[in-house]
Amino acid sequence: MNTCASDELSTRLACIIDDLAEHGWSLQTQFIAPTLTHDLAEECRKRAAAGLLVQAGVGRGALAVVSEGLRGDHIQWLDAGQSVACDQFLAVLDELRQALNRALFLGLEDFESHFALYPPGAYYSKHLDRFRDDDRRAVSVVFYLNDDWLAEHGGALRLHLADGRLHDVLPQAGSLLVFLSADMPHEVLPATRERLSLTGWLRRRGDAPF
Repeated sequence: MNTCASDELSTRLACIIDDLAEHGWSLQTQFIAPTLTHDLAEECRKRAAAGLLVQAGVGRGALAVVSEGLRGDHIQWLDAGQSVACDQFLAVLDELRQALNRALFLGLEDFESHFALYPPGAYYSKHLDRFRDDDRRAVSVVFYLNDDWLAEHGGALRLHLADGRLHDVLPQAGSLLVFLSADMPHEVLPATRERLSLTGWLRRRGDAPF
């Protein structure tokens, strides 16, 4: 796994590309500037305090239903123009989209993303990031916003790797996890403290309706 220490975005993107091609997933620490990570965390907390994050459902669009036995996060989707910090984050993810298309020919057309807040004790059961009737989600992206996260806090994202191994990723601020949506079952373990992230998907063109 290539964890790049370089400050150059192009170098970090190259590491992600190599990891996805070889392993199907990549973890990069301090992916963007700490100041932007901080601003995104503050944006998430501000939206939560204003009551804008709602409990997430299971399923797609109007068919999604809330199921506390499967997931317990609260979310709000990002749109361009909502805040400077969010626009900067979306711009970086578009550079990732373009880099993956150039190197791996994935045909990625857009990126959808939401803030996710897990209250203490909340979790998300094992699942794939791909709907049965919609294969547009090709690459999953999770960016973490939690300062000073320790292993004893819990809250890891657990990857179920193809060889049967498990790999736990702590949601430490600045870490970016990228994986192939159709091939990587995963789950979010409960934590003892509030857990913040930006979760999104790089998507191909597809026939399913939005």
